[in-house]
Amino acid sequence: MTNPVLVEMLRGGLVESAHRGSVVVVDGSGKQVFAIGDTQQAVFPRSAVKAIQALPFVESGAADAYGFGDRELALACSSHSGEVVHAELAKAMLTKAGLEADALECGAHWPSNQAATIALARNGASPSALHNNCSGKHSGFVCTCRHLGIAHQGYVRPEHRFQQMVRETMEAVTGAPHNEANRGTDGCSIPTFAVPLQNLALGFARMVTGQGVGAMRAKAARRLMSACMAEPFLVAGTDRADTELMQAAPGRIFVKVGAEGVFCAAVPELGVGIALKCDDGAGRAADVMISAVLARLLADDRALAGTLQELAKPVLKNWNGIEVASLRPTSAIGLKA
Repeated sequence: MTNPVLVEMLRGGLVESAHRGSVVVVDGSGKQVFAIGDTQQAVFPRSAVKAIQALPFVESGAADAYGFGDRELALACSSHSGEVVHAELAKAMLTKAGLEADALECGAHWPSNQAATIALARNGASPSALHNNCSGKHSGFVCTCRHLGIAHQGYVRPEHRFQQMVRETMEAVTGAPHNEANRGTDGCSIPTFAVPLQNLALGFARMVTGQGVGAMRAKAARRLMSACMAEPFLVAGTDRADTELMQAAPGRIFVKVGAEGVFCAAVPELGVGIALKCDDGAGRAADVMISAVLARLLADDRALAGTLQELAKPVLKNWNGIEVASLRPTSAIGLKA
């Protein structure tokens, strides 16, 4: 099945590039609300499922044991830009558990935020694992290990007890197998599993409705989702789609990006989960896709839908500040003008 073109890039009024993809929206029972393209294709969700991966952090009692609130829970679900507030909060989380940055096995890289990178370099400093976009998630992982009395060394490996906990949680919430046959390695070194978009959307519908996961897990899921919506800057950062979309509708939209053109999202008031994939992995197109899908779902709120539609039509400028191109969703997304 060939997925339809969902996003176009225009330059001089002409289509310069086109991006195909697939989208699915389901409710807590797994019923499709709408779907575009191949919703059964298995994709690696990468960082888009961090909120589900963070469930053991809450369910184990680790988050409460260390006195963590919305800020720490949001960071545990984040793919942050490595700005000062992100790195400092990750460090504070580790300190609460009696750990330091060297406990993190995600690797070090320069902040993705340019200003943060320049400031770090100007001070003659080098990036640490705290600046890794996944440091919040990994801090949650090692804090959980510490709380449970599990040796945290090697926690990124598939055979480590903590990764087994994460895998079991992912299987239970998404309803899809997570095993060696569909396993790869994520950029931050932990296992990642290719599962159908349908199951990813179901997982996030369950996260906001509590259907099919039991009372204890439903409570933990609500805490994590609410924390992310309360602290959207900590989930991503400056000029990031996740942050901008959640800030556009405080407490009403959950959004989480994954690498290679993936997004997972949820709209609690509608009780639905969303999963999408831009076939060519283009993040710029995936940003447009998720904005347009949310605008379609929330069309009854005309003011909010208008804001979301604007986010779905970004303008690109060159280094002189001149508008040179733009992106737009196609009619295949079903967004009404």
